[in-house]
Amino acid sequence: MAVQLLRRRFTADEYHLMGRAGILGEDDRLELLEGEIVEMAPIGSRHQATVDRLNRLVSSRMADQAVVRVQGPVRLGEDSEPQPDVMLLRLRTDFYESAHPAPNDVLLLVEVSDTSTEYDREVKLPLYARYGIAEVWLVGLEARTVDVFRSPTTQGYQEVSQSGPGQHLSPMAFPQLDVAVDDILG
Repeated sequence: MAVQLLRRRFTADEYHLMGRAGILGEDDRLELLEGEIVEMAPIGSRHQATVDRLNRLVSSRMADQAVVRVQGPVRLGEDSEPQPDVMLLRLRTDFYESAHPAPNDVLLLVEVSDTSTEYDREVKLPLYARYGIAEVWLVGLEARTVDVFRSPTTQGYQEVSQSGPGQHLSPMAFPQLDVAVDDILG
């Protein structure tokens, strides 16, 4: 006889209440995905260096055109609040103080994958597509590639391309922003 586990799913509001109550610590590496609180992998030095490079590359060029958010949450519906590595968000004077950004606020979302490539591809990318995140870059540190996902549908992204060393990328929302893959990968 198979044992069936009953799972209690949480809303984003409940997730935040647990944080305010001290059940979840400020330094805990957690995110809420489809009602489940998921522990995130520790950040290695190569992963963090890549995030820092991306932050420097885009912050210096996009300061007056977008909010650059590093490892901060995006609210996807009532039960998901992932924390991508880097996002370019619509410019707002309050810097999203009143609420976390929603999918239509995200102009570019970047996930850096070192040990989490499979998880990012199989769990997070479909979630981002279902909620209509227009463009996602998946930086694969092992493969030394940047995969670009565009045209989201409920079944996934319709446009997928891959770039490697020696190539350049530009986000759809900012075609004037030319980013060398070598500058991302270091």
